[in-house]
Amino acid sequence: MLENLPPNTLPRLLRRTILSAIVVGVVGFVATLLIAPHAPFAAVGVVIGVGLAILNLRFLDRQAASVELKGEQSSKAIRRQLGGKTTGRLALMTLVVLLVVWLYAPLGIGIVSGLVLYQIVFVINVMRVVANQGGFE
Repeated sequence: MLENLPPNTLPRLLRRTILSAIVVGVVGFVATLLIAPHAPFAAVGVVIGVGLAILNLRFLDRQAASVELKGEQSSKAIRRQLGGKTTGRLALMTLVVLLVVWLYAPLGIGIVSGLVLYQIVFVINVMRVVANQGGFE
């Protein structure tokens, strides 16, 4: 679906997603402080979670750009190269988050909440771009 979009759409989508995620992260921080004032680390966790998701997106963007610069490669080789590094990065993030949840639950749950908020923002932005470019099939 996204491969049919104009080339300048993806950078705008990523920029819009990052800005939206920052706004949602700040709102999530404030909302968490209001809902659970006795657990301020949960609010900090929301910000950390959104930050981790944005950092992961930036790494993926740089990684994809470097793959394109290598010239002609089969799509299978590109998928394998991107998939391996992405899987490793996500596995590391998952282990860190699980460790934080185990060590100090409010911070860990806040991080998970921030990651979830980011994914919701990302999906909404992708759906919006696809709908604006001709809709869903």
